Amino acid sequence: MLLSIVIPVYNESETLREILAAVQAVDLPIDREIVLVDDASTDGSRAIVEELARQDGIVAVSHRRNEGKGAALRSGFRAARGDFVIVQDADLEYDPRDYPRLLQPLLDGNADVVYGSRFAGGSSRSVIRYWHYLGNAFLTTLSNCFTNLHLTDMETCYKVFRREVLEQITIQENRFGFEPEITAKVAHLKCRLWEVSIAYHGRSYSEGKKITWKDGLRAIVCIIKYH
Repeated sequence: MLLSIVIPVYNESETLREILAAVQAVDLPIDREIVLVDDASTDGSRAIVEELARQDGIVAVSHRRNEGKGAALRSGFRAARGDFVIVQDADLEYDPRDYPRLLQPLLDGNADVVYGSRFAGGSSRSVIRYWHYLGNAFLTTLSNCFTNLHLTDMETCYKVFRREVLEQITIQENRFGFEPEITAKVAHLKCRLWEVSIAYHGRSYSEGKKITWKDGLRAIVCIIKYH
């Protein structure tokens, strides 16, 4: 069996090598491939992606213009060959050492999709800004109202899918609207969805965080649009 780890990259030259090393170091019960998708970076990330892709088990995809996280994941999912596919951000907010726990419900045959929750409890996390937490809680609650799911963290990066699930979904959103869109479409498919608590090391805007209040407004639109 094979796990595809899809990593969208946009101006992550300072952390890209470190996160890749962490992904490669984690002990997994199945084989892995890494799909790096450079979304027209301007800080030298593309050259790093091309360099890293010379290693076995790493695939590089490049966009000619910046399109956003959703578009990068759309390209990455097309290139992925795994039985399971996980999303990994290129910064250092999420810890790949959580992969075995995220995979277990899938390997046990109990789940079709697994979300890694920053707020489910049972794991350590850095203290995040209150308004970020409140915005996340609002969007997750609103999403739950439309999907009838009981998630604690709809906006999490860590989402793991059986390949068959992704093959039934067409991603339309180019930016961070991917999160509510994919959640709504997973709910429509009546997938068996699990949540697993994960560690989280939030970063600030000065450290390169890219999501803004405008993405929050778009998320509201997406929650309603894809219901």
